[in-house]
Amino acid sequence: MSVANTLFAIVIPYAALAIFIIGFIYRIMLWARSPVPFHVTTVSGQQKSLPWIKSNKTESPSTIWGVIGRMALEIFLFRSLFRNDRAEFDGQERAIYRGNRLLWLGGLIFHWSLLIILLRHLKLFFEPVPGCVTFLQNLDGLFQISTPTLLATDILIVVSLCYLFVRRVSDPQVRYISLISDYFPLLLILGIAISGILMRHYYRVDLLEIKRFTLGILSFVPIAPKDVGLIFYVHLCLVCILFAYFPFSKLMHMGGVFMSPTRNLTNDSRAKRHINPWNYPVKAHTYDEWENEFKDAIKEAGLPLENNK
Repeated sequence: MSVANTLFAIVIPYAALAIFIIGFIYRIMLWARSPVPFHVTTVSGQQKSLPWIKSNKTESPSTIWGVIGRMALEIFLFRSLFRNDRAEFDGQERAIYRGNRLLWLGGLIFHWSLLIILLRHLKLFFEPVPGCVTFLQNLDGLFQISTPTLLATDILIVVSLCYLFVRRVSDPQVRYISLISDYFPLLLILGIAISGILMRHYYRVDLLEIKRFTLGILSFVPIAPKDVGLIFYVHLCLVCILFAYFPFSKLMHMGGVFMSPTRNLTNDSRAKRHINPWNYPVKAHTYDEWENEFKDAIKEAGLPLENNK
C-alpha cells in the first residue's frame, strides 16, 4: 500500500469524518445552551388571543402539535421559502410581498435529490443491501434512458445547483449580499455530483472494490481500493472536503432548523404570560422617592411637584 493510497483512502476520510461528527455535535450543543427566555417566533397568521378571535393553527401555532406540523412543512416542503421571499412597491408606494416560486422549486428539487442520492449510496455500506435502498434506486432509474441507467436525481441535482449558482451571479441584489461561503458549497456539491456521474457513465470503476473499501472503513479495518482510477479519488476527496467543511458553514442549517427558537416554539405570548426565568429582585428607585430626594431643588427651579406633601 503506497503512501498516497494510505493518505487519500484512509487518513483523510477518517479525519474528515471525525471533524464532521465532533463539529456537528459541538454546534448543536452550543445552540442548545443558548438562553431563550421568551417565545419570539416568526409567523404570518393570527395569533391565539381572545376566545372569539379565530387563530391560525398552522401559521401561528399555539400548541406543540401545531409546532410539529409547521416544522414538518418547513423541513419537507420549505414552507417559508414558498412565499414572502421578495418585496415590491406598487404605484401607491405600498409594500407587496411575493413568493419566488422558481427559487422554492429549485431548492426543493436540490434537497430532495441530495437526500435520495445519499440514501442510494447506502448500498455501499450494507451487505446485504436493504430492500428499501434497492427499491429507491429502481424508482430513481425508472425511465432507463441508457446503460448504465441514467438516474433522474443525477440530472435534477446538477440542474438545480446550476440554477442556484446562476441566480446568485445574475441577480444584482442577491449577488450583493453573497459571500464566498455562499458560492463554495454550491460549487463543491456540484463537483461531487459531476464526478459521481462521470464515474458512473464514463470512467467505470469496480463497485465491488469500492464496497470492500467502504465496509472496511465502517469496520475500522481500512483497506485501500485497488485499480479504481483517479476519478474515484477525486470524488472521495471532494466528499471529505464537504464533510470537514460542513460544521463550520451555512450548511449547518440542516441541524439548526430544529434548534431555531423562531421555528420550534409556540406562539402564545398573548394567551399565556411568559416570565423571564432569570428575573431576580432589583431595588427600584421610584418617582416619589426621586421627587422627595430633589424636592428643594425642584422648588427652587420653579418646577411643579406632583407630591406636594
